Amino acid sequence: MITSIFRHILTAGVAFAALQSPASAEEAFSAKLTGHAYLPALTLVTPPTDAPRDAWVSGKFTSVLRNHEVMSVPGDVGAAYGSHPTGISLPFIGQPVQGMSGFAMNRAEDDSIFVLTDNGFGSKINSPDALLFFHRMKPDFETGKVERLDTIFLRDPDRKVPFRIAYEGTESRYLTGADFDSESIQYLNGEIWIGDEFGPYIIRATEDGRVIDVYETLLDGTPLKGPDTPGVVVPAVAGKDYQVQRSGGYEGMALQPDSDLLWAMLEKPILGEDGQPEGDFLRVITFDTRKGEWTGESYRFRLGEGAAAIGDFNFIDETRALVIERDNGEGDPSLACETDDKSACYPNPARVKRVVLVDTAQIDDDGFIPRIGHIDLMDIADPDGKAVLKTQANRDLTGKFTFPFFTIEDVMRVDDKHILVANDNNLPFSAGREIGAAANNEFILLEVGDFLAAR
Repeated sequence: MITSIFRHILTAGVAFAALQSPASAEEAFSAKLTGHAYLPALTLVTPPTDAPRDAWVSGKFTSVLRNHEVMSVPGDVGAAYGSHPTGISLPFIGQPVQGMSGFAMNRAEDDSIFVLTDNGFGSKINSPDALLFFHRMKPDFETGKVERLDTIFLRDPDRKVPFRIAYEGTESRYLTGADFDSESIQYLNGEIWIGDEFGPYIIRATEDGRVIDVYETLLDGTPLKGPDTPGVVVPAVAGKDYQVQRSGGYEGMALQPDSDLLWAMLEKPILGEDGQPEGDFLRVITFDTRKGEWTGESYRFRLGEGAAAIGDFNFIDETRALVIERDNGEGDPSLACETDDKSACYPNPARVKRVVLVDTAQIDDDGFIPRIGHIDLMDIADPDGKAVLKTQANRDLTGKFTFPFFTIEDVMRVDDKHILVANDNNLPFSAGREIGAAANNEFILLEVGDFLAAR
């Protein structure tokens, strides 16, 4: 006969097991490195011939005051990350290809990938001479190199941008990082759709970079604004004058197959009227590309433990999608600083770098998109030695591969078994692979068949 106390323990155990069952708990899946390629950190392109002369030297304002002396200001990772030098100096002759900030789900006719470069040097103030552009690229995992087939510069000759742009008075009207912070990209029916962080806005453009339209964000019928939205001026009250955090706009914007809806996900939680984040979740707002308007529907993605933001968002079928979530760390955790001397260690090492699988067909009554499972980008198997770059670490990484970058901002499905992931290297301000060396733009091919099949 089972005593009452034993029955209580047994019942509690069954209840606990139910809570831990695959039906209610997010599952962790393994990943195997099957390809590794990179674009060197200092990769530059020349501006279009009709671009303003100002654009031929970029990064002149990263020290706030104008500096025309080429490569005179050494880049470093910043005080919060140990002030390590990166070995690359500003300003640049030409435009840096740095900052892979989004993959389009659909590919070009030649099977190349549409890849977006972000706003330039990290803010509206320091990027007025950083042109905005996207590329067609092909990583070659046999050679370990990434081929850049084409670079397309965004421009506004028809004056579709509703506010004054940095190159307003020019005939060519190329867009810069003082106008938009381009962070997510999709390709549909010969057109490019870009998610911006400053507005946040959605930009619609032709395949050759001409702006067709710019859409402000509506949440529940009300415009959403950020501290960098044109019209928001100091003094501005967080939560009242603006709701989107700085650098908190559309880091991820997924294109849903068949419906042609854009699911635009904010990078950070929005602010309530008290000026504080409304919760540990991100808003996802849907936009109808066929009608050119917001649907009025919005959902929520809950960040996992330790995650501070997301990096990219792409569907893999009609309802399931991949989301990159991350902390703000960079560098291998084995080199975490243990003393006040931060010259040879990482004060804030990478710990949370995940790709999460979600299913939009199972949204709950509170609007949350359920998380099915994830892979850990800090724990990738490399039994075949596919890595082409070495990670500085104080541990044995034989047979293992990590992706210890501050900003990992690109993910897409390749086939039923593989996904492609890439980082934003924030040139010349990140050095996650090796202390003292600027991070490259890395592309990794991961075998994750079980992960992609999960439901």
